[in-house]
Amino acid sequence: EKERRVKANDREYNAKFSYADNRIKTSKYNIFTFLPINLFEQLQRVANTYFIVLLILQLIPQISSLSWFTTIVPLVLVLAITAIKDATDDFFRHKSDKQVNNRQSQVLISGLQNEKWMHVQVGDIIKLENNQFVAADILLLCSSEPYGLCYIETSELDEVICEPPNNKLDKFTGTLFWRNHKYPLDNEKMLLRGCVLRNTEWCFGMVIFALQTKLMQNCGKTTFKRTSIDKLMNTLVLWIFGFLVCMGVILAIGNTVWESLVGKDFQVFLPFDDSHTNAVFSGFLTFWSYIIILNTVVPISLYVVEVLRLGHSYFINWDRKMYFAAMDTPAEARTTTLNEELGQVEFIFSDKTGTLTQNIMVFSKCSINGQAYDIYDEFQQKVEITEKTACVDFSFNPLRDTKFRFYDGRLVEAVKQEDPSVQEFFRLLALCHTVMPEEKYENLVYQAQSPDEGALVTAARNFGYVFRARTPENITVFEMGQPVTYQLLAILDFNNVRKRMSVIRNSLGQIKLYCKGADTIIFERLDVCGLELMDITSEHLNDFAGEGLRTLALAYKDIEEEYFEVWMKKYIFVSTVIENREDQLAALYEEIEQDLKLLGVTAIEDKLQDGVPETIARLNLADIKIWMLTGDKLTAINIGYSCNMLQDDMSEVFIISENTLLEVQQKLSTKEHIVGLSRVSSATDVKSDIQLYPDSVFEEAIIAEYALVITGDSLAHALDPGLRLVLLDVACLCKTVICCRVTPLQKAQVVELVKTHKKAVTLAIGDGANDVSMIKAHIGVGISGQEGMQAVLSSDYSFAQFRYLQRLLLVHGRWSYFRMCNFLRYFFYKNFSFTLVHFWYGFFCGFSAQTVYDQWFITLFNIVYTSLPVLAMGLFDQDVNDRNSLRYPSLYKPGQMNLLFNKRQFFLCTLQGLGTSFLLFFIPYGAFCVLLKEDGSNFSDQQAFAVTIATSLVIVVSVQIGYDMHYWTAINHLFIWGSIAVYFAILFAMQSNGIFGVFTSYFPFVTSRNALSELNVWLVILLTTVVCVVPGLVVSFLRVDLFPTETDKQVRHLQLRKRQEPQEQSLRRVRRTSSRRSAYAFSHQQGYGELITSGRN
Repeated sequence: EKERRVKANDREYNAKFSYADNRIKTSKYNIFTFLPINLFEQLQRVANTYFIVLLILQLIPQISSLSWFTTIVPLVLVLAITAIKDATDDFFRHKSDKQVNNRQSQVLISGLQNEKWMHVQVGDIIKLENNQFVAADILLLCSSEPYGLCYIETSELDEVICEPPNNKLDKFTGTLFWRNHKYPLDNEKMLLRGCVLRNTEWCFGMVIFALQTKLMQNCGKTTFKRTSIDKLMNTLVLWIFGFLVCMGVILAIGNTVWESLVGKDFQVFLPFDDSHTNAVFSGFLTFWSYIIILNTVVPISLYVVEVLRLGHSYFINWDRKMYFAAMDTPAEARTTTLNEELGQVEFIFSDKTGTLTQNIMVFSKCSINGQAYDIYDEFQQKVEITEKTACVDFSFNPLRDTKFRFYDGRLVEAVKQEDPSVQEFFRLLALCHTVMPEEKYENLVYQAQSPDEGALVTAARNFGYVFRARTPENITVFEMGQPVTYQLLAILDFNNVRKRMSVIRNSLGQIKLYCKGADTIIFERLDVCGLELMDITSEHLNDFAGEGLRTLALAYKDIEEEYFEVWMKKYIFVSTVIENREDQLAALYEEIEQDLKLLGVTAIEDKLQDGVPETIARLNLADIKIWMLTGDKLTAINIGYSCNMLQDDMSEVFIISENTLLEVQQKLSTKEHIVGLSRVSSATDVKSDIQLYPDSVFEEAIIAEYALVITGDSLAHALDPGLRLVLLDVACLCKTVICCRVTPLQKAQVVELVKTHKKAVTLAIGDGANDVSMIKAHIGVGISGQEGMQAVLSSDYSFAQFRYLQRLLLVHGRWSYFRMCNFLRYFFYKNFSFTLVHFWYGFFCGFSAQTVYDQWFITLFNIVYTSLPVLAMGLFDQDVNDRNSLRYPSLYKPGQMNLLFNKRQFFLCTLQGLGTSFLLFFIPYGAFCVLLKEDGSNFSDQQAFAVTIATSLVIVVSVQIGYDMHYWTAINHLFIWGSIAVYFAILFAMQSNGIFGVFTSYFPFVTSRNALSELNVWLVILLTTVVCVVPGLVVSFLRVDLFPTETDKQVRHLQLRKRQEPQEQSLRRVRRTSSRRSAYAFSHQQGYGELITSGRN
C-alpha cells in the first residue's frame, strides 16, 4: 500500500481497497488450534523432541526394558504445566480482545446508530463524546468547541489521500480534496486510537485507519530475550546428551563382549530370540536400550524453571517496599524470563529527566537583555534559597498561580515599569507554546504536552501575561489585566532534529516570529548585530546550567508583510505534498528562522528524586557502572555531581565536545593513553593494599579516578566503525560516563555497543518515549512518571521511582540468580546420582539393560519424590535477608562474575553425582554379599536390593538439599520431610497385596517391603546416607575456612555482630544505672561520619 484513498460514508467505494476491519486479535490460539499449535511450539525445545523420540523407542519391544509410562508421565506433566501457563496467558488476551472489540461507538449510517468497535470500517463517520475512547485513527471533522474544526458536510467531502499505515505516532501526512481545492492534513488533525476525548462535549471524525492504527503498528512482536543461563543450559544439555551416548557405547561394547565370552554358556536355557542373530547385533540393541534407561540424565523437568521465574516475578510485584503510595503505583515484572539476569548487571544506562529527576519543572531564574534575575547579597554573592527566603509578592495580579514562587523582586518592578525587553520576553512565553487552557472550579488550569512548557506559561501568567484562550487562528492573552488577541499565522513545531519551536503572530498589522529552543541552535541563527548580547547571555546561561538548571534561549524577529506572503504561499503548497513533506517543511522553517534577535534565556529547576544519590552510591559499591544518556547539555554535568556520579576527588573529568572526526579521534587517543598509564602505575600499589586490607573497598575505589563527558555531536563521530572500540575502551576505564545532547537513536547505539563488545549484562532505565529504543536493547526498566506510559509499555520491569532500582537488583535480582543457580546445581546432582546407578549395575547384570529400580520409582522420582524440595529451594532460599543484601552491595559481585553456576560448577555437580551414585550402588551391594536376615537366610532377591538403594537415594538427596538450604521456612520443612513421608506412603501402597492382586503386571514389587522390616537393611541405609553426605559436609566446611567467598565473609561478620549485640545491650543497661550523664544528644553507635568527611559515596 503506497497511499490510502478514503471517501466519507462510502463503504462500497472503500471496500474496493480491501482495507482491514477494526477487529483486534492479540491472542494466539482458539479452542481448535490450541492443542496442535501449542504442542508444536513446545516441541521446538530440543529436550521435548528428544523425549518424544525416546517414547517411540520404548514402544519397540526388542530394545525397551522400561514401560512407556516411565517417559510419558513426566513428559505429559511438563507439557501440561507449560500448556496451562500458555492457555492462561492467552485466556486473558482473549478477554481483553473481547472487551475492546465489543465497545460501542456511534456511527453515522442513515442516522446515528450504535456499532461495536469491531464493525467500524475505514471511511465511517463516528461521533465521540466527552471521556470516550477513540475507536480508530480518525480525522477530526468538527467538534463542540466554539472554534472547533468544521470543514464541510460529509456529503460534499470528495476524498482524502494520505500515507499508508505506519508506526510513527508523531507524524501524519495527507491531503483533503474539497470543491476543487486541496487542504493539508497533519498529525494535529488526527485523533489516535487509544486516546480519550477530554474537555470536549462531542466531535465527529472520519475513520482513516481501522485495525492498522498507529497504536497497533507500535505493538509489534516483542523480541525474545534469553538469559545467559538459558544459553549455557542449551550447551550443557548437548554435553549431557554426548555423555549419555558415551555411556551407551561403553555398555553396548560390554554387552557385545559379555555375549561373546559368557552369554553363549546361558543359551541352553536362555536362547537368543529371532531378533538376536549375533553378539554384535545384541550390542547394537543394548545401546538403544541403555539410551532409554539412562534418559533421565537429560533432565526434561529442568524446563519447569519457568515456574520459578514466574514465582520470582510475583515476589517483585508483591514487594511493598517498591510501592509508591503517592501515585498508587506498585512495581511490576512485565516479563518472567529475565529475573536471574537482574543479578548479573554490569552496566546501567539511565536517562536524566524524569528518571533521576522528578520532571516537575519550576521557573527559577532568567536573563533578559543581558540582565540576570537572581538574588545576591551585598557582596554580589548568590544567596542560597531556603524556606525562609522571602518570595516576590504577586498580589497585584488577580489571575496569578498561588503556588508559583520567585525571589528576585527586580523582575516584577521591570514588568510594572513596562520595560520593552521584559514585556517582549513574557509575551513570547505566553504565545510560543502548544498549551491548552482549561477552567476548573473557577481556576485557570494549563494542560501542557511537557512540564517545561507548563512552567514557562505559568511564569508568564504570574508576571502579568496570562494566556487565557486559543482557537486554531487566534490566541488571547491578558497583558497586565488587558485582553489582547493575536492572530496565529503559523506554528513551526518542535522536534528532536530542530530542537526549537516558533510561532508567527500578527497584531495590528505587525508580524513577528517568536522562537524558543536549545541555546546552541538559537545562537547559530542570531543576527550578527547581537553578538555582544549573546556573549553576556552565554555567561548567565553557563551559570544557570552550572547550578543544574534546564535552560532555553528566547529570540524574535520582525517580518515584513510582503516577504511573509511569499513564504506563506510556499508553506501552503508544501503542506499539501504527500511525499517528502517533512524535509521540505524543515527547509522552509530554516529559511524564516534566520537573523533572530536575542531576548534572553530561561532557567527551570528539575529537582532530583528522593534517594537517587544513595542509590547510585550503593550500585557503585556493587561494581555496577552507571552511564547517563541525556538530551540535556551542561545541566547533566551538575546533576552528575548532585547524584554522586561525578565526584570532586576524581583525578580528571574528560569532556569531549569536538565537532570533527579527526578532533574526536585525537581527543579519545589522548585520554586512552592517560587512563592506560594511570592503570599501569597504580597496579603494584593496589595489589599491596588489597593484601593488607582484603575486606576493604579499595579495589572498588581504584576505578574512581576518571569520568568521561561526551556531547551528541562528538558521539556521532565516536560511534564511527573505526573509532567505536576506542570510545568503548576509554569509557570502560572510567567510573562514570555522561553522554549529553544525544538522540534516542544514539542512546540505543551506545547500549548495543557495550552489550555486543563487552559481552556484559546491561540494563537501561528511562521514563519517556525517547527512551524506548534504549529500553528495548536488553533489560529495560520503565519509570511511571510525568511523560506518559510509552517507556513502561516497552519495558521488562517498571516502578515509579529510580531509588527502587537498588532493591530490584541488589535484592530481587541477586536472590533470583542465587536461587536459580542453587536449583540447577542441585538438580543436576540429584539426577546424576539417580541415573548413574544403572550404569554401575550394568557391569553386574551382564549388560542386559535391566533397571535397578522399580519402574514406578523411576516414573515418580523427579515429579513426586524430589520435585517439591527443589522448588522450595528455587523459590524461597536466601543466603542473607533483604536488609543485609542492601547493606553489603559487594555480595552482588558473584553474579557479575558468573561464579555460582558455570561450566566448572556443572562439572563439580556431575562429579559429586557420579560419586554419590557409586556409593549408592556399591555400599548396599557389598553389604548384601555378607548380610543375613534375622532368620539366618541371605538377602538374595533383587527387589530388596532395589528398595534399599531407592530408599537410600531419597534420603540422601533430601538430606543434601536440607544441608544446602540457607533459609528455613515452614514450607521448606513441609516439602523436604513431607517428600520422604510421601515416598514411604507410596512405597507401601504400591507394594501392598491389594494393588498386586488387581494390577499384577504393573506392580510386581511385593516382596521388597519385607526387606524394610529387617534391622540390617536400615543399618545399610544409614551407612549409605552417612558415607554419601559426610564428604560433602567436610568439603564445605574446609572451603568456608580456607577459601571463603564474599558471601561467607559477610555471613561470618553478621554472626559475630549477633553474638556481640547481647553483650553491648548488657553494657548499655549497666551504664544507665550510673549517675554520670553524657553531654551528647545523639547515639554513641558508629555512624557515617567518617564516610561523609572522606568525600566518598
